[in-house]
Amino acid sequence: MSKITKMFKSSGSKNRKGPSAQEALFKLRETEEMLTKKQEYLEKKIEQELATAKRHGTKNKRAALQALKRKKRLEKQLTQIDGTLSTIEFQREALENSHTNTEVLKNMGYAAKAMKTVHQNMDLDKIDELMQDINEQQDVAQEISDAISRPVGFGDEFDEDELLEELEELEQEELNSHLANVTLPSVPSTKLPSRPELKRRTASSRKRVEEDDDGMQMLAAWAT
Repeated sequence: MSKITKMFKSSGSKNRKGPSAQEALFKLRETEEMLTKKQEYLEKKIEQELATAKRHGTKNKRAALQALKRKKRLEKQLTQIDGTLSTIEFQREALENSHTNTEVLKNMGYAAKAMKTVHQNMDLDKIDELMQDINEQQDVAQEISDAISRPVGFGDEFDEDELLEELEELEQEELNSHLANVTLPSVPSTKLPSRPELKRRTASSRKRVEEDDDGMQMLAAWAT
């Protein structure tokens, strides 16, 4: 049997009903306060006895020795009080921790009961069925979305090759119509000059160029 089990068994016993943690902590703090005050009193008494021993010194050796003896007894009591205060402090800290742990365990027990109350109306089989229904409905919703987004009645009942052939025919008709509206230049009605006449025109043109060159030379000579 663990110590925790023993503690809860003893705390739940009807025959032995001890003080609560708050009451015990209150008593321990009262004891600490009392011992602290006594500690301060003993420290003052020790200083007084030491002063008495110094005052008498060699003048009254017996009185000085008695003061030192009282000082030693007071110091012993002070040492005992220091040890008692350490023990009480340790016990108080342990009791505070125990009280904290008890409250934590109590609250955890409340939380566990609350979770049990919440879950008692839940059936795992029903939860599994519910999750299956949710998954099925999600699949149905996805199929509906796919069906809605798929084009309907476009491109399924026509042959693409036939459409391309018809398009080529329309383009050819458009080209033929364009060529029919184009006007070609007419053939000239006048007779083209014969080769001798061309030669005469070329010779006269060359002679005119030479005459122009001579005139330019005469003009240049007059200017100089």
